[in-house]
Amino acid sequence: MEESMTPDHGAKRGVAPRIGANAPADNLTRELALAKKAARAAGEILRGYWRRGGYEIGSKGHDNPVTAADLEADRAIKKLLRDPFPGYGWLSEETADNDDRLKCRRVWIVDPLDGTKEFIKGIPEFAVAIALVEDGVPVLGVTYNPIKRQMYWAARGVGCHLNTRRVRVTRKRTLKRATVLASRSETARGEWRGFRGMLKVSPTGSVAYKLAMVAAGKADATFTRSPKSEWDIASGAALIIEAGGTITDIKGREIRFNQRNVKLEGLIADNTALHAALMKVAPHTARMP
Repeated sequence: MEESMTPDHGAKRGVAPRIGANAPADNLTRELALAKKAARAAGEILRGYWRRGGYEIGSKGHDNPVTAADLEADRAIKKLLRDPFPGYGWLSEETADNDDRLKCRRVWIVDPLDGTKEFIKGIPEFAVAIALVEDGVPVLGVTYNPIKRQMYWAARGVGCHLNTRRVRVTRKRTLKRATVLASRSETARGEWRGFRGMLKVSPTGSVAYKLAMVAAGKADATFTRSPKSEWDIASGAALIIEAGGTITDIKGREIRFNQRNVKLEGLIADNTALHAALMKVAPHTARMP
């Protein structure tokens, strides 16, 4: 059985959005239950494609593949979440966007398969990512790795969990001793060579999965200077906030969701204790050839 949604009003917060932190948890109970159900349904689809192989792979642009698994998982999530909440907006990587969501206070933000490149390569570091934002603030997040059967989930005021266990960010305070999760693609391009000696770099797939691992205390931080979309980040942001961490854009600014332009200028997510130190190096260290 999963832990009940018991409010933790004493949970420490980072500098990320705090709006509504003391609101009653029960106003998200139904949303959380259905988000978990949708994540599992999408996860079953992804696991099936993963095992069978031979699926169709297309492209949405340079270095941006899409598979039949992405699209089918998106349809499954949409079927479970849209009808029960007709007043909520919708933003998904695999659904054509429109401005209707900008009029909604609450918006589902979804990536049915974050880490498509890892999925294609057979690396089990991808995830279903589902978030609910309210007035631009992430109040619910579910990130599910269907191969490792890891369900990371959080809702406003109830903390962050991995399956049935309550989790929190680490307490590491020294950057040189910190484990920082890096993009596999960025690492392969040599973009992390400039950080040698400053921190321990661990290449890992999927932005959403990296954020979940930081929230669960499996690593101390992650950051990227590459542009990311809201659907890459929203579920992880909810997890990080409820786990006591901090998430900002690469320049240290608060991230607001459900914007007309869904692209964000990089990000830094960590255990809060490391944020000031990361802000001094992450945006500025020269990229290496």
